[in-house]
Order: sequence, then C-alpha cells, then structure tokens
Amino acid sequence: MKIEVWSDYVCPFCYIGKRRLEEAIQSTGLAKNIDVQFKAYELDPNSPAISEKSTYEMLAEKYKTTPEAAKQMTTSVKQQAQTVGLEYDFDRIKPANTFDAHRLAKWAEAQGKPAETSERLLKAYFIEAQEIGRHEVLLNLIEEIGLDRTQAAEVLSSTAFEAEVKQDIEEGMSLGVQGVPFFVINRKYAISGAQPAEAFEEALRKVAEEEGISSKLQTLGQKDVGICKDDSCEI
Repeated sequence: MKIEVWSDYVCPFCYIGKRRLEEAIQSTGLAKNIDVQFKAYELDPNSPAISEKSTYEMLAEKYKTTPEAAKQMTTSVKQQAQTVGLEYDFDRIKPANTFDAHRLAKWAEAQGKPAETSERLLKAYFIEAQEIGRHEVLLNLIEEIGLDRTQAAEVLSSTAFEAEVKQDIEEGMSLGVQGVPFFVINRKYAISGAQPAEAFEEALRKVAEEEGISSKLQTLGQKDVGICKDDSCEI
C-alpha cells in the first residue's frame, strides 16, 4: 500500500497529521504493508529564506490583528500538537522559505533516508525553532541523520532537484491538493488535513479490504479539518 503525503515543513498541521498517520499505521498492524512517500508543497513560495519576524508578527500581518491576538490564535494548534506528543515553540519560531529544504529532502530520498529527513526537518522547525531557510542549518541537520555534508552542500549551491520539487507541486495540484497535509492512498483515496487517527485507520482498513475496486480518489474524513492553505491556516 502506497501513501503519498503532500506537506510543507512550516505547516503546523503537517507534523500533527504525520503523527496521526503513524499512529494509525501502528494500530492497524499494517506497517509492513505500507510505503510512505513524501511529496513537496510550498505554502508560501514568496516567503524570504530568512526572516527576523516572529510567527506572531507574521500572523498579525496576515490577519490584520495584533501580535498578542495572533499568539492566542496558535493556542489550539499547540494543544493539538500536544495530543500527539509534540511541543511546538511558537514563541521562537520564525517564518522560512522551504524550497531548498524540499530540494535537499529530494536528494536525501535518493540516498535512502526520506523518512529521517522529513522528521528531522519538522522537529527542527517546530520543536527546536531552527531556521530551516538557512543553508548552514540544513547542512547541520542532514549531517545529523548520517548523510554527507559536502554532497549536500553541492546540492544546495546548485539547481539540483528543483524540477522534482516543482513536479511534486504540479502533481498535487492535478490531484486537487489545495492545502496540506494531503494524503493519497494507492491513488484511490484522499484524506485532507490532520484528521483524527480514527479517520486514517478507517482509510487504511478500507484500502486493505478493497484493493483495486476504484481508481478514483474518494475524500474521507471531515472537510477542512486541521489544514493549511496557501493564504492561511485554519487555526
């Protein structure tokens, strides 16, 4: 069973959704039968690689409110993250452009470490508040998971894997991805947003039982639950 996951490393619901999917995979006992593939998506392609703004300042500008009010907006997201064992540090997180992070992740996938890279980048951003738009930070992270720093630096200093990242984004759009996280199971079923683990369990069992019945994606779960779109997050 193949699960393709469109996500962005600065999407708070993507990390939560990843954890809930992992929980469902374990609870259904299908871990040995599932291949998870990570697909690139950019929530804000125009975001600068490095920003001195805080998350609260960024949200305040987007929603035309105050940083104090923006901080309150993150409360429910932080609480949701805690339910899956994640402690988000919104006080220190800064906006970042993720295009190079996605390129490096594509290279890491070619080296056989897609899952480790995805997890490390998400943890670095949301838990450790590292600036993943900085090449030095990316190289440190890639070295931590056992990949060659020099080769990674060569990737970042070139245009390598740009086409692959753009292809993921275009492919997602063709499948109807309008926000992330977005999960596609065997190109039959789609789950949009960080749905409860039960929704993932239902989908996994359904595909396991009905393999080959339909080639058309069917959306499962509730609409617009825990999802980030290009211009906003439902927080």
